[in-house]
Amino acid sequence: MEESRNQNSEISRSGKEKSNRGFAAMDTEKQKEIARKGGRAAHEQGVAHEWSSEEARQAGRKGGQARGNGSRSNERSNIL
Repeated sequence: MEESRNQNSEISRSGKEKSNRGFAAMDTEKQKEIARKGGRAAHEQGVAHEWSSEEARQAGRKGGQARGNGSRSNERSNIL
């Protein structure tokens, strides 16, 4: 049992054992394929979230706030 556990794990940067199994260990393209199928299924079932214009605006504002108060053009002018 111990041998198979060691074959499917590695040590993370923090020094803890990390599993090489599951979704996160998959190839990126395989992850995208599975996520795409899930998104399509959700839309077909009518349970997928669809953003309104106002929700999209709020999300954009939140992203800008998380990035900081300056815009990219302001950041460049501060560097120069």
